[in-house]
Amino acid sequence: MKRLQRLTTLCLLGMAVHISMAQDTNNLEGVWMGKLNAGLQSLTVVLHIEHDTTGKATCTFDSPDQGAKGIAGTIDHISSDSLAVSIASIHASFKGHITGDSIQGQFAQSLISLPLSLRHVDESSLRPNRPQMPKEPFPYSTQEVTFTNEADHATLAGTLCYPAGNRQGDGKDATAIVMVSGSGQQNRDEEIFEHKPFLVIADYLARHGIATLRYDDRGTAQSVGGELENATTQDFMRDARAALKFLRQQGFKRIGILGHSEGAVIAFMLGALGEPDFIISMGGPGVKGDTLLTSQVNKILELNQSPMRVTTKGYIESISSQLNPWLRYFIDYDPARDISFVRCPVMAINGSLDCQVIAGLNLPAISKSLPDNDKNLIKEYPGLNHLMQHCTTGRVEEYRKIEETISPEVLKDISDWINGL
Repeated sequence: MKRLQRLTTLCLLGMAVHISMAQDTNNLEGVWMGKLNAGLQSLTVVLHIEHDTTGKATCTFDSPDQGAKGIAGTIDHISSDSLAVSIASIHASFKGHITGDSIQGQFAQSLISLPLSLRHVDESSLRPNRPQMPKEPFPYSTQEVTFTNEADHATLAGTLCYPAGNRQGDGKDATAIVMVSGSGQQNRDEEIFEHKPFLVIADYLARHGIATLRYDDRGTAQSVGGELENATTQDFMRDARAALKFLRQQGFKRIGILGHSEGAVIAFMLGALGEPDFIISMGGPGVKGDTLLTSQVNKILELNQSPMRVTTKGYIESISSQLNPWLRYFIDYDPARDISFVRCPVMAINGSLDCQVIAGLNLPAISKSLPDNDKNLIKEYPGLNHLMQHCTTGRVEEYRKIEETISPEVLKDISDWINGL
């Protein structure tokens, strides 16, 4: 859940630096990459240098393992053999010595100082391999659509994917699902670290007779309107409800919701209202928000081999200054009541190495709250993380490094379960 708090050794998110210089810096133009090693954590650092039409050089530092770039900095010094950059917004700096195809230097942030060596690389080498990315030609059709959440004045844009063997607009007797992303504003593919899990799921389901609607979150990509600054999960639920209504208007008879992380909370909210015909919860919370967040922090401490643990009260006190409307609502929300009112079939799945929504805590809670239904499926997958990828530790830093977007077993189980209803 991307909005959830993460403890990291460093807060390097990326930095955009504009360089003005009198001397020629063409020898620096290109892409530079290195590793920032901080004990148990290693972050990839990428430096892009190019010149604009006026000859002014622009330099951008990225931290792709954290999916971030674009924080402005200042060049304090630059010459043919040295570079010094300060990034006031994150209290960081980098000083390096330029020798041929490398920049040897020191990255400092607050009281931490670490060596950083950057080497000149080809930009194509930075593109991660994503073997599950769907490739044309496709045996199914898609349609770009928009629908409206009138209550919130939000117009959502998305892609309606029809099952294989059906022309656009046909096959509406097929089962359809609305795909609802996790926390944070995301596009219709739930894109993260150049993975597109919702696109991969939609492609797989279309090839197995199931239609899907995935949409850009409000205020994201092609979706416009809707309150964002003070929006909570309850507001985003109304967007998903509008998506369900849209599919009903298109003539689909059986419609479910696949929700990932916070999207699963939304699915259960709508399930309690009797809206969907079935629910798929991927890495969905089953416990109150404050308990969920505390368990996440303690899991990360455990992965960092720290003996320290925090209590729920202590954790909430530590983030009291950061409580925006979304986080305040999430902390206070307990999904148990909504789950207890769900009468449709539910497939609730999670990875054993998920460090954001702990499987051992949340799956039993979902199972306990759910009314009995012989079509329910509760399953924990060994060795999978929050994105349902096969992984080593479950750390967020692994997401980008893993080539697999989503476990083939999960894809098959979802398809088989839906088609078996």
